[in-house]
Order: sequence, then structure tokens, then C-alpha cells
Amino acid sequence: MDVNNDGWEDVFISNGLRGGQSDYMYINHGDGTFELDGNNSISQPLNPSVGAAFADVDNDGDIDGIITSWYGKEDLYYLNDGNGNFIYQSDAGISLASYGETASFGDYDNDGLIDLYVTSSGGDGKNSLYRNLGGGKFQIQPEHLLVSDKKLSRCATWVDANGDGKIDLYVTNENNGANDLFLNNGDGGFEKYLNGGLVSASVSSMTSSWGDIDNDGDMDVFVGNAGFYEEIRNQLFINEDGTFIEVKDGVVAEFKGCTYGSSMVDYDNDGYLDLFITNGFCIDNLRNRLYHNNGDGTFEDRSSDLTLNPDICSYGNAWGDLNNDGFMDLIIANCKNREEDEEQANLYLMNNGNDNSWLKIKLEGVESNRKAIGARVFAKAKINSVDVWQMREITSQSGYSGQNSLIAHFGMGDATAVDSLRIEWPAGKKQWFKNISTNQLLEIKED
Repeated sequence: MDVNNDGWEDVFISNGLRGGQSDYMYINHGDGTFELDGNNSISQPLNPSVGAAFADVDNDGDIDGIITSWYGKEDLYYLNDGNGNFIYQSDAGISLASYGETASFGDYDNDGLIDLYVTSSGGDGKNSLYRNLGGGKFQIQPEHLLVSDKKLSRCATWVDANGDGKIDLYVTNENNGANDLFLNNGDGGFEKYLNGGLVSASVSSMTSSWGDIDNDGDMDVFVGNAGFYEEIRNQLFINEDGTFIEVKDGVVAEFKGCTYGSSMVDYDNDGYLDLFITNGFCIDNLRNRLYHNNGDGTFEDRSSDLTLNPDICSYGNAWGDLNNDGFMDLIIANCKNREEDEEQANLYLMNNGNDNSWLKIKLEGVESNRKAIGARVFAKAKINSVDVWQMREITSQSGYSGQNSLIAHFGMGDATAVDSLRIEWPAGKKQWFKNISTNQLLEIKED
């Protein structure tokens, strides 16, 4: 996220010890270095923070944010003054007592204002849905179907799961509670999807990451599972025309551990989305995993590509092109595996890159919400002499307690041009572009 609109992605890390800690806002200087902005008000509260999410809540062109808290403390909501300074909002309609896990922004009623969903794993056991009223204000929706269950929920992702142009919601639940997929019916209401293991398996899920891993134009999903110091197998589902088929073999599904964070990204720019998972709160097997997409429906464990991968507890993770070289870099938030352990330093891994080309798309909504969360970007290019369509969906949560860059990133392999580029905006309009050169950032405004 670029909090001060200077063209360089900044980094925010929340900290969640029981007694509370200040959070970290790092400002990117554009020369490979970052500065901890300890004077920014978003870094100063001593709350037991868990998750965070950033979006343009008031459609004024800058990034605003919310930080979830646990132990009954307040979820903290901030508006950006336009210069990267975050102003705490005490009367915006956000709950003053929370056991919040993930915060996720999405325009569920498609009115051009980004709404908010917060998962909870304590207290009364209910998640929270906040409707954006405009002007930076929210109104809680306590009777909505999206918050009707009482489960211990971890991750929430707004995603167009069935490809009908309306944003849906997927919620992962721990403590052996089945996960939930709510399909948007287009008028602000939802219905539950009840088909298959994506929503019926009771496996204690912490995270999910969505992306088109087989380049067929719809969203597939990885689900990361963990008990508390109990190893559980993860899950991978391929979307076949709205039906989710579980892949039960291969390195992704066969890994048994305690997975908390996950994200999808094309880290080597070959045109296929890869998968990264972080593991924590486990007896052993804590090393994180990087899975390379082979382009044929299978993955290969490429964790050896991580030059630093200690056997320690990790929590959330996020990717962004932090040095603007077209390759996605990685931030990992680490944790104390047990109460008596020492705190672990977080990790920043710079992508060394290769000869593959790339394309980045930065969207600005007009009728849609300003940061175009929920938009889909499709790109077709000839990679290794084959026409390949890729799709990216702009989302405010890429996995549990993690948010990738809001800039759509495409790896383009040996392609020198993108033959066709299509934007599908949340408000319903489509824009087409032809013959786009690779290795550039395009800024596109909703027409």
C-alpha cells in the first residue's frame, strides 16, 4: 500500500502481545530502505493488535485503515489526511470492544462505498458487518445473514467466487467449524453455498487465498488449516464452473502442519500464480513453504528459493513490488511460538528477479469504489508461443492477517506485449485495451 501517494509501496505490521504493543508503519524511501514512522498516530496505540486492512474508505484518493484488536479491546479505525498521516476516528460506528481477527473491505451492496467485515474468535462469537454510509462513517448490520452464525472465525475474503460480477464472502472457521461461502444475490442480500468440501469439511481453518491458478478465468482457492499445536492437512480447491473440486494429492494438499497465513502471487513472473504459506503455533515443522505453479495443475516445493527461512513461528505475510522492478517482494510477520519464547524479528525478502517480463495495473474507480476493490483484470499474451489468459481480482485481504498490494501484478514470461487487456469494474462497466507493452505500470481510470 502506498500511504502517501509517492509511488512507492509502504508496509504496515500489526503486533499482538497480550499486554499490547505499538504497531509498525514503515515508509518506503524508494532506495531500498524504509523508515519506521513512530510518530504516526496509527503506530502509537498499545493495543493487542491482530489483523489490519487498508482501502480508500471515503473515496478521497488516499488509503485509510483499520486494525483489529483482541482481548475485548477496541478495533482502531483511521482516515488518511492525504499526506500519509492517519487520524483516529472515535465516532465512526466501529465497535469499541472486540475479539477481532481479520478485517476485510468489500462493497457488498455495490453503491461505490467500500464496506467492512471483521471476523471474531472470542466474545459473543459473532462477526461484524459494517455498511459504509459515506464520509468515513459506518453503520453496523447486526441482523444480516453474513453475521448470523456464532463460530470462531479467522479469515474473511471478499471474492467473486462464482464469476457473476457480484462480490461474495468466504469465511474460514477454527475449532472444527465448517467454513462458509456466502453468495451475493445482487441486492445486498446473500445466500449460503452448500456444495462440497469447501464448506462442509470440519478441519479448523485459519486462512484462505483465492486466485486463478489454472488460468481458466475463475477463482480457485487454497485453505490453510491448523489446530493449536496440532498438525492438520491443508486443502486446495479448483473452481470448475462454480463447483469447487478438491485436489487431494500433490505437495500443497499433502503438507501437514499448522498453517496460519497464505497468499498467491506470481513470484517468478512466468504467467502462473504461485502459493506461499506461513506456519506457526506448532510443535515442529514450522518452516514456511513456497510452492511454484508448474502450469499444468501441479505445484512444486521451491522453499529453497527463500534465502532466509528459519524454523520459527510465522503469522501473516504479504507481497508487493517494494522497489518497483516488476518483481514481487515478500514481508513475513513472525511470532512467539510459545509464551515463554523470545519475540522474533520480522522478515523482508527482496525478489532477485529473472529475465521474465511483467505488467502492473493500478486502477482508480469513479462509479466504483476509488481503489477498485472487487475489480477484475484480464490479460492475454503469447507466452512460450502459447496464448495465455490471466486474471487478477483486486482484494483487501490475500490471506489471514495479510494484504498484498492493491496493484494488479502479472508475470508475462517471454512476452513483449499484452495482446488484450480487459477491466471489469465493480459497478459493471468493462474497458478494453490492445497491444500493451510489457515491463510497465499502467494507471487506468474507470471510464
